[in-house]
Formats: sequence, structure tokens, C-alpha cells
Amino acid sequence: MATHTPAPVQSNPEIGARIVTGEVTTNYHDLGDGPPLLLLHGSGPGVSAWANWRLPMPYLTEHHRVIAPDLAGFGYSQVPGGWEYSRATWLQQIVDLLDALGLERVCVVGNSFGGSMALALAISHPERVDRLVLMGSVGVPFEITEGLDAVWGYEPSLETMGHLIRDVFAYDGSLATDDLVRMRYEASLRPGAQEAFSAMFPAPRQRWVDAMAHDESDLRAIPHPTLLIHGRDDKVIPLSTTLTLLQWIEDSQAHIFGRCGHWTQIEHTEAFSKLVVDFLA
Repeated sequence: MATHTPAPVQSNPEIGARIVTGEVTTNYHDLGDGPPLLLLHGSGPGVSAWANWRLPMPYLTEHHRVIAPDLAGFGYSQVPGGWEYSRATWLQQIVDLLDALGLERVCVVGNSFGGSMALALAISHPERVDRLVLMGSVGVPFEITEGLDAVWGYEPSLETMGHLIRDVFAYDGSLATDDLVRMRYEASLRPGAQEAFSAMFPAPRQRWVDAMAHDESDLRAIPHPTLLIHGRDDKVIPLSTTLTLLQWIEDSQAHIFGRCGHWTQIEHTEAFSKLVVDFLA
């Protein structure tokens, strides 16, 4: 029987319910009704499931039961001391979460780093996945960009966070309000947050791009219908990754947004949400 703690009544929207998933106590959001949809966030500093998905969630929950966890080391999930961050341990947390919630099969949306984890689930446990949506996804070999190196090499300061959001993540820097920058900066200062973040992707960082990539043969064997979404002007994950996935995943289609950086779900929330809902239907 899974140990489940309901969401507390409090003012921090990033904190949802909590459930024991192996050695990790996972903070997650469970909203809406309908076919289950698992949302896997990216790996930026100060990120959480809520920060990543807060804008499209109201649209998605009109059609789906949305499950959005904080992966280990991010947000408000709790990990034991000495935890090893790796694709294998994150995958185990995801499978343990599905088991704890009694979800045999889900559709999955993976953003960036979360895209590699969505692919890991589809490759290792194909029976647990119905359809895949990958947005600005990691998962194939590429030469690390200056943008991704800056994201993974983040050292906390308000100025650095402002630069990442305005100049690296977004195509239109005006989307990055002072409040958003301060919120993400303060999130990156939570106790233990920077220690966990710096432990995940230490320099030289090309090796972590390589570690999150999947074998071409495994990707070509994916049977699931797959929607690939990317911002044409993405400075973090190059558009070439989606074009490679389009070649390698047999049952795939791609939608490329112009005037869009790495934050498709934020920069084009309504269009992104409609694409996802229509594809999953």
C-alpha cells in the first residue's frame, strides 16, 4: 500500500501531494479527470513540475488526469543523502510513482531533460506508455550548446537567472518579468537545491548530454505514436535533435514553432496545449 500524503492547505503552489516512491518521497500534482497524462519537467535551475507546467496545466486538465512529479533533486521531492542522480535512478522513481498510483499505462509529455526520461520509460517499459510528446527533447547525441552549458553551470545570482530566462530560454525576453526571474532565483536558493543541481551535471558537461542520449536502435524500435515539438530559435537544445528523432522514430510527426525558444509551453501556451490535446485524442 503506497504511503500517500494529500496536498496540504498552504500558499506555495509548487507543493502538491507526496508519495513514497522507493527511496524518494515524490512531490507531485494530481489534477483533473480523464485518461492519465504524465508530465516530466526540464532540468533548469530552480525548476519544479509546477514552475514548468503551470501555464498549460489548466488546458490539459480539461481533458486528462494530469500527474506532474518533481523528479529527484528538483522542486520539493525528498532524496536520501548520497543519492546518485542518473537516468536509471530517475527512471526508477517514475516507474515507482506509476506503481504507487496504480497507473498501468499513461501518455507522457517530456520537456527537454524530461524528454529523455519519457524516452527511457517508452524504451524500458513500452507497455506502460500509450503516446509520447517530446518538447525540445534531449535523447540523441549532439554537441552541447553554449545555452545548455550555461544552464547546467548555473551559479546562483539574480543577474545570472535573469540572463538565463531572458537571453537563453525565451525568444522574447519581455516574457521574463522581474517577478518570474525573482521566483526562479529564490527557488534556486532553497536549502539543498543548488547542492543537488551542481551534483547532477558537473563540468565537463558534454558527458551528461551523452549519458542522456539513447541508442539509435532503441529509438528506432519505439512503437508509440510520437509528437515532436520544438522552438526554431531554441538556444538550449538544438532543433537538430527533434529532426533526428523524427527520422528515427517511425510513427512520429513534428511541429516547429517560429519565434520560439526553449519554452514552447510558456511562449505558445495555448497553441502548445491544443496540439497536445488533439494529438492525444
